[in-house]
Amino acid sequence: MKRVLIIGAGGHAQVVADILVRMHETGADLTPIGFLDDNPHLFGEWRLGLPILGPLASIDAVDHDAVVIGIGDNRTRRTIYERLAACGEQFIVARHPSAIVACDAVIGAGTVIAARAIVNAGAHIDVNVILNSGCIVEHHNRIGAHAHIAPGATLGGAVTVGEGALVGIGATVLPQRAVGAWSVVGGGAVVTSSVDNDLVVSGIPARPHLTPGLMPAQRRARVRV
Repeated sequence: MKRVLIIGAGGHAQVVADILVRMHETGADLTPIGFLDDNPHLFGEWRLGLPILGPLASIDAVDHDAVVIGIGDNRTRRTIYERLAACGEQFIVARHPSAIVACDAVIGAGTVIAARAIVNAGAHIDVNVILNSGCIVEHHNRIGAHAHIAPGATLGGAVTVGEGALVGIGATVLPQRAVGAWSVVGGGAVVTSSVDNDLVVSGIPARPHLTPGLMPAQRRARVRV
């Protein structure tokens, strides 16, 4: 039985914990053993029946077999993933029993697939991705490492989502379009043409979001995930 540590103890980490509990209940060979979080005010508290054991720096003192990262911010999640991977940590895929994943879909290590998410034929999901509740990843999508497909988002066939990109709640990306690396598609947006790297787009159809008074080059410098 694999003992799994959850990195982080916030809201998304608790969703991940629930996924692991459901996996255990339905026969998966793993059991969650607790959280690690750098907020000292949380040490000794419990979430979903699991203890918050201490900071990330204490990971070597906790007996475990694998980890999964429960942090929503894409850049922070990437940093921690790379740090832990360099130390030889093993990452599991957290897949809710209600998720539907095609038999030939490729799912990268450390990916979280939440309740009722759908991943269709030929999809390739890179490492440390979040496929959040009820999202639809259609056939032959390619989702880059550390990306986040938010709840209720829909990606048509043969969509490409770059590394670290965020497709927001309820957004739609039409078939064969691309969302560039570290870009953000706002909630409810409809992407009808491909989005370059490092952009924030919103609306129907989705267009770059301009901060008042900033020129495009300045806008790109201000983008945050």
